[in-house]
Amino acid sequence: MEYETNSSYVYNHTFALVMVEYAAAVYISDMTALFTWTCSRCHGLTEGFEVVQLVVDVESCLQSYVGVAKDPQAVIIAFRGTRGTSIQNWIEDLFWKQLDLDYPGMPGAKVHSGFYRAYHCTTIRPAILNAVKKAKEAYGDLDIIVTGHSMGGAIAAFCALDLIVNHNATNVQVVTFGQPRIGNAAFASYYSKHLPKTTRVTHGHDIVPHLPPYFSMLRRKTYHHFPTEVWLQDTTSKLKCLAHNFETVCDDSGEDPDCSRSVVGNSIQDHLSYYGVDFPTDDPGTCWIVMDPLLVEYESIDSEGNVVLLKNPSTPITQARIAVGK
Repeated sequence: MEYETNSSYVYNHTFALVMVEYAAAVYISDMTALFTWTCSRCHGLTEGFEVVQLVVDVESCLQSYVGVAKDPQAVIIAFRGTRGTSIQNWIEDLFWKQLDLDYPGMPGAKVHSGFYRAYHCTTIRPAILNAVKKAKEAYGDLDIIVTGHSMGGAIAAFCALDLIVNHNATNVQVVTFGQPRIGNAAFASYYSKHLPKTTRVTHGHDIVPHLPPYFSMLRRKTYHHFPTEVWLQDTTSKLKCLAHNFETVCDDSGEDPDCSRSVVGNSIQDHLSYYGVDFPTDDPGTCWIVMDPLLVEYESIDSEGNVVLLKNPSTPITQARIAVGK
């Protein structure tokens, strides 16, 4: 199956700067600070955001939140990526990962089973769908923006596609940072058809977007990115004191040879920084949960220890904060 392209994409730099803050915030392990939006990243460009739900799948060490923003006025879903120094082992495993799962309902489309199951086969999916439903019941048919960094970006893509294909969502956008490949060319074509408003940001020599590997001579059997890539390059003037990001909006193939594919992907440092925002690293052996006992009224913990914090998005305080942005 040949890859179908998308020519309607428009990159918005300011929008990307806002979304990278949401993608970084989901790494915070202090659930009280995150749930009440009082964390270190919970101000400035994200001022006025109201978290509706925070969910942690303990077994898979996955974390996600759903909330409503006042600017842009939308439901935002964010997924956390790989935690801590374990990223080195994760990258090594990712290099050898095969296309091993047929994507349901799309002949010829194959995907990475680990990323697919991280969304579809954990506590994350039902919790996300429930929170989106509650947010829309309270605020109407708002746009949905799904974001994530690293593995969180891969999960974000599967979530967005699920919302469009299986739950009749409309006006869904995706913004990912340092996302790995998740499927073959047939899947990329299918994805792009349903989600043309996708920004897949890469940075310098970030190793993760190069994985699992792309083999240009085996296009029907290899992994293939979907569009649209925006490649950030760090440049320094001859004076060595004026450093800035140069942004390239890549072609609509998903595998533009003049973008990140034109360099060797060998940097973990580039993977952990986007638009000047650093993504944290923590103890790789622990899925931290730090929570204030005062949040117990919002809390639901299942038999496996998975945590869901859910608030009523129609409370007067929540509505008042969102109304400011109208």
